[in-house]
Formats: sequence, structure tokens, C-alpha cells
Amino acid sequence: MSTLLIAIGAGLAFIIAYHTYGRWLGKKIFNLSANYVCPSYRLRDDLDYVPTDRGVVFGHHFTSIAGTGPIVGPAIAVMWGWIPALLWVILGSIFIGAVHDFGSLIVSLRNNGQTVGDIAGRVLNKRVRLLFLFVLFLALTIVLAIFGLVIAAVFKMYPSAIFPCLIQIPIAVIIGSYLHKQGKNLLIPSLIALAIMYLTVIYGDVGFLHTFNTSLASWPIIGWVIVLLLYSYVASVLPVWLLLQPRDYINSLQLITALGLIVVGLTIASLFGGAPTINGVQVMESGAPPTLEIIGPAFNFSPAGAPLIFPFLFITIACGAISGFHCLVSSGTTSKQLKNEVPDAQFVGYGGMLLEGFLATLVIIACVAGLGLGVKSGDTMLFGEAAWEARYSSWNASNGLGAKVGAFVDGSGNFLVAMGFSKTIANALMGVLVASFAGTTLDTACRLQRYVVQELAATFVRQPAADAVSSDKTEQPLFGLDAIRITANPATWFTNKHAATIFAIIVATIIAALPAGAVEKSLITHIQDDGITGIWSFLTTNAGKGGLLLWPMFGATNQLLGGLAFLVITFYLWRRNKPVWFVLLPMIFMLIMPAWAMVYQLFIGSEDFPAWIEADDPNFLLIAIGIATILLEIWMIFEAVLLWPQAKGILEPTAEEKLSTTSPSGMNC
Repeated sequence: MSTLLIAIGAGLAFIIAYHTYGRWLGKKIFNLSANYVCPSYRLRDDLDYVPTDRGVVFGHHFTSIAGTGPIVGPAIAVMWGWIPALLWVILGSIFIGAVHDFGSLIVSLRNNGQTVGDIAGRVLNKRVRLLFLFVLFLALTIVLAIFGLVIAAVFKMYPSAIFPCLIQIPIAVIIGSYLHKQGKNLLIPSLIALAIMYLTVIYGDVGFLHTFNTSLASWPIIGWVIVLLLYSYVASVLPVWLLLQPRDYINSLQLITALGLIVVGLTIASLFGGAPTINGVQVMESGAPPTLEIIGPAFNFSPAGAPLIFPFLFITIACGAISGFHCLVSSGTTSKQLKNEVPDAQFVGYGGMLLEGFLATLVIIACVAGLGLGVKSGDTMLFGEAAWEARYSSWNASNGLGAKVGAFVDGSGNFLVAMGFSKTIANALMGVLVASFAGTTLDTACRLQRYVVQELAATFVRQPAADAVSSDKTEQPLFGLDAIRITANPATWFTNKHAATIFAIIVATIIAALPAGAVEKSLITHIQDDGITGIWSFLTTNAGKGGLLLWPMFGATNQLLGGLAFLVITFYLWRRNKPVWFVLLPMIFMLIMPAWAMVYQLFIGSEDFPAWIEADDPNFLLIAIGIATILLEIWMIFEAVLLWPQAKGILEPTAEEKLSTTSPSGMNC
């Protein structure tokens, strides 16, 4: 019963926070106005800037920010105890993560939908803008290089998820085209799409589809990486309403209903117990359904082989509490689609993060309680603490992607089994949930990287940076080749959406194709056919895992982005004589923790985690980028400290902030 009370308590905390703290931020701090003309109307191009109903924007935003982060992070952080993990998720989501996402969205809305990196050039200075954009480019490159591997790994673990995930693409295109051309109500198309997707989960691994799934699951990793990046290119350059937006929306329908099913299953298991199945036969513990109870430790500050809880708890649980990647989604794609500031901005920006926090809460419960309902180990079914030890005997045992995802899938799957689902369907549904979250993050990240490349390129082109926010509106024929001939400036080409996206995926593909060697053990374990030879070839499992070379620094880099986004939000408010304490404190925290973690990994280390610089076979690429990132952070902080006393109450040269009673289309905005 305690597990159910934890879920209810967390849900109530998020709801109360939304209607109190979130509302205060919107009304008193950001001064949201129903009369503000959003960039989606003022700069409408039906490519990136598209006024969209808030339900669709919420679906895009939530699935893009969530990814696999709120699953794999909490699933391993429970090693330090479920109470520290839960407190960081709840308090972090309410007072840090949701404020970060909401603030990034508002600052972007008031600056023509530009990314926070570009906006930094005005609220701070041009040097900070350039430094910030380089950090964004690095972080997104790691995402693009690694998430193809993550999706391929999930498909190898759960082949039954492949067809249900692939079928979402044509469904999304049909839904997107229908809604854009017809402008009809969302209800009927949404219900039809949701029904089809659940049918594909139930019947998507039957007969010839089983052969289809198994065949694709056997693809080499590099094959999946290339295919997924090519798909991301298409999703990035197509109008947002045609593929990216509707796919994220229908994904959100399936994912949110799946979360609802987990809550129902958790309730049933809490009240009546739950019995797992083997080959369709229920397995009882001592002749009765196993009792749902917390089997993980409440506190464990020194788990076997684990790094220090401070600062690594705050780096391991990223998306479930705060993630710098969210500032890119808020200011990169969401701000270009939002139709109204009131009530849409708070609902999407603040509410989206709270829902992700609730997802992370369910992941914690699934791992520390759901597992205890029974997991299969060989031919034996383990219950209670034995089930926990089978997955969490040491940090290394739980640190692989397979172990993290498996702990969540088995734990949450047990909740669905308590409802009467078969174990096969439960695992398929949870596998689709994980793969879909990863897929939506990948294609959104590719579009965001396109914006960052365009904004960086605009720095070296003789035009105001603000004019290059959506360079697609002025780009030349033949992918910008005419512009190159006119200006003789290669940077001009990369202000074009095609060139910028191609450059982004080429860089990601090159990094993914690098030989990863033994470092892959740090992330990918327990994956089918995962023999590690250290010898690179296209057909071996080693190919396609090059992103793992940079993966160890992603957590710290990602969280550092959150601190830098807070820096931009703080200066934006400071220049307007607004209170800043509620963003200043999280900013300091999110600048210190990632830097602490990166310095520890680079130079200090421990017996179980040797410093990168002292490794037997040092990863010099990782070391160089890690040191460069720390220096970039110090430089940006130095610039900010110098500017701070001069900026109070002085408005920056900014994009025009229009107020009107109606939008250009004649609709209230």
C-alpha cells in the first residue's frame, strides 16, 4: 500500500505545484498575456513556424523532452536509495526542471522563437552566444550519435516493438496531412490512431510480422544508426506539421495511456497483489499472489562499485528532474508552434516537465517494488529481495542499458500482468514505450541541431543573427548554391536547412562509426549478440557504437546546458527588474554539480572509476572535449559576472515584442 501512496502523493504534489507555483511564475514573473502575438503567427511559414493546438504541441513537447532519460536515469539511481532518487525527482521537477523549461519557452517566445543559445548574444553578449552555441552543438552531436544505438539496442532486446514503432510513421503522415488540410477536430483521428497503435502492439509480432521483427532485430548496429539518421534528416526538413508534430502527438497518446495503465496496474497490485506468468501460467509465491512492497534500500550512500552520490545523483537522474536538452526543445521547436501564451505556455512548458517527473516516479516504483512481484532468472522465478539482488547486486551489474531498461520493463510489466495482461503483451507495450520515447528524441534533436548549425553559420554571414532564425524563408534555389556563388562564403550554405541537416547527420554518423573498443561496456551490456572484440567492421556489433566514446561526459554536459539556460533566463529577468532568486539558486546549483562531476571524472576518480586522464588506455578525444567544456563554462561565467552589475534594468537590443488584440490570422493569440 505504501507504493500506491507514494504515487498518489507525488501526483498530488505535481498538481498542486502546477496550480500554485506554476501559476505564480506565469502571472507575476513572466507576465503571460492572451494578447501577445506568438511567433507562430508573426513568422508563420508552415515549415517550422506553425500555429498549433496546445494538445498537439504538448504531445510533441512531452515526447521530445522525455526520451529514455526519465527511464534509465532513475532505474540506476535507485542504487543510492529510493528516497534520495524520489526527492530529487519531485523537488527537482517542481522547483528546477519545470522552471527551466517554462522559462526557456517564454524567453524564446519573446524573441521570435530563437534558441536560448542565440538569445544569449543579446541578453549577455556575442561571445557568450558563440560559446553557448558550440556547447549546444556538442551536446546534440552526442545525442544524435548515441540514440541510434540506444534504439537499436532496445529493438534487439524487444523485437516485438519494431513493427509497432515503424507503423507510427505512416499513421503520423496521414494524421498530419488530414488535420493540416481539413482543420477538423482532433478527437476522432486521435482515437483511430490510438486504436491502431494498440492493435499493432497486440498483433504486431504474430505470424509473418514475427519473422519481420526478428529479421530487422538482427541488423548490424551501424545499419540501424544510418537508417535512423536518414529518417531524422527527412523529419528535420519536412514541414513540422507533416511528420514530426503528428508523430510526437500520436506517440504521446500511446505513451500517456500506457502510463495510465501502469498506474491502474500499480493500484490493483497494491490492493490485491500480483502474480507473474510463465508460458501463460501464473506463478505464485508460497501458494498466494506475491505482495507488492518496496524491496530496494531507502538509503544506500555507498553501493558496491558506485561513484559518489554527490554530485552523481544529480547527473544520473537528468530528464526526470531537470535536463538541459529541454531548453533546446522549449526554445527550438515548441516556441515556434505555440498558438497562445495563455493558457498554452504554462500547460506545455511547466506541465510537460511535471508529467515527466511523474513518469520518473513510476519508474522508481517499478524498479524498487514492481520487480519484487517476480522476475525470471533462467528457469527460476525470483520474488522480493531476491529479485532485486538479481538486477542490482552491484553498480556494474545495473549499469548497462539492458539492465536499466530491463528493470523498468519487468517491474512495470508486472503491474500490467496484475491487470490481466499477458507477460508477452506487457513487455511489448513497455518496449514500444521505451523505443518510441527514444525515437521522438532523435528526430527532434536532429531538427534542433539544424537550427544550431544555421545560427552558428549566420554568425559568419553578413546579416543580423536574428534574420537567420528561420533562414528557410530566404534560402536560395539548389540548396543555397546560388548564394555561395554570390558571396563566395561557404558559411552561407549552412544557413540552408538541407545543408545544415546533412552536415549534422554526417558528423553524427562519423562519430557513431568510430571504433568504440572496450568503452562500450560502460553503457551497453546484456544485449543480444554483444560480443566485444575491439576489432571494427561494418557487420560486427562494434560498428555503430562510436558515440560511446563521448557518452561518459553526456550527463554532465547535458546538465551544464540546464545551468547555462538558467543563466540566460536570469539575465532576461534581471534586465526587466524582475525577481531572480527562484532562477538564480537553481542556476548556481546546476553550474556547480555538472562541473564537479566532470572535474571528478577527468582528474580525480576512484578505485572503481579511474580518472579519464589516468586510464590505462586514455580516451584523448573525451579528455580534450571534457577540458574544453569546462573552460567554456568558466569563460561564460566570467563574462556573466562582469556584465551582472551593468545589466540590471537595462533592456537588451531584442527582437520586437508585439502586443495585439488579435493575431495576423484574425484569431485571438
